[in-house]
Amino acid sequence: MLEAIAEANQGHVGSYGADPKTERFGELIRAEFGPKATGFPMLNGTGANVAALRAMARPHQAVICASTAHISIDETAAPEAIAGLKLLNVDTPDGKLTPDLAAARLADPADLPHVAWPAVVSVAQATEVGTVYSPEEIGALADFAHENEMLLHVDGARLANAAASQDLGLNEISLGAGADVLSLGANKNGAVFGEAVVFAGPELARGFEVLRKGSLQLASKMRFVSAQLNAQLEDELWREIAGHSNAMARLLADGIEWTDGADLGQPVEANIVFLSLPIEPARKLVEACAPHSPLLFEAGEAGVIRLVSSWDTQPEDVDRFLGLLRDAEPEIN
Repeated sequence: MLEAIAEANQGHVGSYGADPKTERFGELIRAEFGPKATGFPMLNGTGANVAALRAMARPHQAVICASTAHISIDETAAPEAIAGLKLLNVDTPDGKLTPDLAAARLADPADLPHVAWPAVVSVAQATEVGTVYSPEEIGALADFAHENEMLLHVDGARLANAAASQDLGLNEISLGAGADVLSLGANKNGAVFGEAVVFAGPELARGFEVLRKGSLQLASKMRFVSAQLNAQLEDELWREIAGHSNAMARLLADGIEWTDGADLGQPVEANIVFLSLPIEPARKLVEACAPHSPLLFEAGEAGVIRLVSSWDTQPEDVDRFLGLLRDAEPEIN
């Protein structure tokens, strides 16, 4: 991707997407997601999510999402502040919405005009707790949304990891399964910067060029974003990178399972691992990892540590962490 940026820096081309790299990006999006798909390079993930939701709903409407969704807990109220949308959170056992869970947040027509009417169901693929939706699960949510006159949005910040974990294509677990709009991740799969919004069809994409500008997401030198997206899409480089980070997560999970006193918080499906320890050893382990300390969630006498492998995680990084974990074994036992 760095090489693609350097190559894109040669010569002079038009700005704001009027360049060969962005034209090629459009071709690759149609090849990956179908002939009607339309893609728009964006500057970052939060901006991609907010602009996508702005295209799908009006400011007085609402979005149904899991209570652990990135748009709810990690985007500093941007969907509310910028898109003007109310987020209707749903507690889930594993980070994944189901039609039955989402149905609990449907509005009663008798309550209008006093409630925000849900217009979008938004899911993260993979979720913030590392679980992955199957194509059938995405399809069921899409059917539910459409039957209730809503649209389905997929936050695909880790879409590559989700697809690689199931040996499927990017389309098969998002738009191809029935979703309407996708925030296509690139940063968490090694890009320097840049993401994309992809629409399944042209209807919702109409006017998005203007909305993207109004959402502060239009890059004048768009070729540098497009070049990175192209590098990931060409020859499925995204799969190679995501497959590596998934493999490192599995290696880490295996090491944790072999460590006395340490447990996995849940099965590992993509590149996120949850390590469960007694609270004091958990605190000491996190301190020992400084300056790259992972997130620690304290729950009484237990501590749950969130670990994320990435495109550049190496086996020696996993071994180093497992060594710190083993050093904590006397504290555990």
